Amino acid sequence: MMRRLANGAISGAAATMTMSTVMLAGQKAGLMPGQPPKHIVRGLLPGSKARHKTGEGVLGAVAHLGFGVASGMAFALLSRRPRRRVPLGVGYALLIWVVSYEGWAPRLSVLPPIDRDLPGRPAVMAAGHIVYGATLAALLNRLEPGEKPPAKEEAAQKESQPALS
Repeated sequence: MMRRLANGAISGAAATMTMSTVMLAGQKAGLMPGQPPKHIVRGLLPGSKARHKTGEGVLGAVAHLGFGVASGMAFALLSRRPRRRVPLGVGYALLIWVVSYEGWAPRLSVLPPIDRDLPGRPAVMAAGHIVYGATLAALLNRLEPGEKPPAKEEAAQKESQPALS
């Protein structure tokens, strides 16, 4: 179990970095002003949610990485079938996006819900979460290529292979 958690943490960290690349590209393209993790941290720190706060960028990056690592660890514990992990990872990441951006972020008044957000941010964030989920699952598959097939399946595979003479 510890190995599975470590693999999930590594995969979650790397997936968060690829997601952050998508988010930075979306910001540079003018599709969203600033990074959502920074806005979330700004909203949670004391003082006005509209004013810049010292350290919010670094705290936002650390919080985003921590959330990505924790989510990667949870995914590693929940997913056990490597061939199904990529579609499951994408669905898992999109679920995180919807729960966050329709749930706790608006309730904390740090970001608006998806349907009331700026036009470009939901598209960038959906794309970022898709990249996160696919990367998370693909890396986890590399670190945990799969469990040994049960004895029955292994015997059936041997029977279906031609014998070498």
